[in-house]
Amino acid sequence: MKYKLGDIADVTMGQSPKSEFYNSEGIGLPFLQGNRTFGDRYPTFDTWTTSYKKIAEAGDVIMSVRAPVGALNITPVKMCLGRGVCSVRAKNGCQEFLYYLLHYSMKKLLSKESGTVFGSVNKNDINGLEIDIPEDVETQEKIARFLGCVDEKIEINKSINDNLLQQAKTLFKSWFVDFDPFDEPMIEAPTGFQVPSSLKMFQIQDLPHILETGKRPKGGAVSEGIPSVGAENVKELGVFDSSSAKYIPIEFAQTMKKGKIEGYELLLYKDGGKPGTFTPHFSMFGEGFPYEEFYINEHVFKLDFEDRGYNEFAYLYMQTDYPYHWLANNGGKAAIPGINQQNVNEIWIYHPSHPRVQEFCKWVQPIFTTIFTNCAQNMKLAKLRDALLPKLMSGELDVSDIAI
Repeated sequence: MKYKLGDIADVTMGQSPKSEFYNSEGIGLPFLQGNRTFGDRYPTFDTWTTSYKKIAEAGDVIMSVRAPVGALNITPVKMCLGRGVCSVRAKNGCQEFLYYLLHYSMKKLLSKESGTVFGSVNKNDINGLEIDIPEDVETQEKIARFLGCVDEKIEINKSINDNLLQQAKTLFKSWFVDFDPFDEPMIEAPTGFQVPSSLKMFQIQDLPHILETGKRPKGGAVSEGIPSVGAENVKELGVFDSSSAKYIPIEFAQTMKKGKIEGYELLLYKDGGKPGTFTPHFSMFGEGFPYEEFYINEHVFKLDFEDRGYNEFAYLYMQTDYPYHWLANNGGKAAIPGINQQNVNEIWIYHPSHPRVQEFCKWVQPIFTTIFTNCAQNMKLAKLRDALLPKLMSGELDVSDIAI
């Protein structure tokens, strides 16, 4: 049946608190400020919990109403709502279904109802959102359970990946930062740090490798074609924002001799940021994640030692103190913050022929493969969920035919 959202849900808009409500000791309810995705929680005085009326109960859907508009979450605890967020609570019906309903309706809210994609939406925009939903609660609950199963699998994969990556980082630190397995004299390395005498260091320029960027055609990215990944998606392992996807024409991609990603190359954030500050970021993709075929643009470096295990070793190594600060310091010197090929080539790194390095590379390679496989599966699951959502909402797909 057709409704307006305000007919089936109560909307509570947050507001800016007075400064005296803040408390560094964490007394009172957490405070959600929504100027970023879901904002940051701040502690408050316990007196606020009785006087402040902008409260979200555990289980409420939380939505950001200022840029970036439309980020959704379900709050696990009772909290105070600050500027830039609202809570949405079903009057009658399934709260989890309401979350998916808002997810499904977000494009309409941003483009048609709010009149702006970039600014904000208000309570009237949200209450006036026209929706078409199953009237009976049982159907709503079954839709929510089905979609929840998909999201649960996505979260399980993320949890597995977090655990695997933490294992890799822990072992790397033990072996190549704390040097636990080395029982030998320590010497001063070219980096200025003390390292085991057998663990020789070489500059990247003295090792076989490929270091290159890609490019985009004149006029920039296009609406369809071959995916082109920029610096905004070089954040960390397993992280990719498909909403920022850009493309280059197929014909242009066929002429490119550099910048193609085969998988398991180390990607470095090349340039960007505030003057005087450069924050290094690294990533790696593979196993069809995020795409079977794609390129990087001119704002990303591809570093490939043509050895999957050693590329993964380098990914972890780049985040240790010496290489990270080397890149940060050199990148911050430029008028437009960024690093060049010389900055990368001059980095000192442990030689790939050392037995411990080889042992680690052999151990870590299947871990990264599992992480990428899970990431690729999550992208497919998210696409499946988003494809089924409108069919379930409209009744085109009968939820009673779906076994959960």
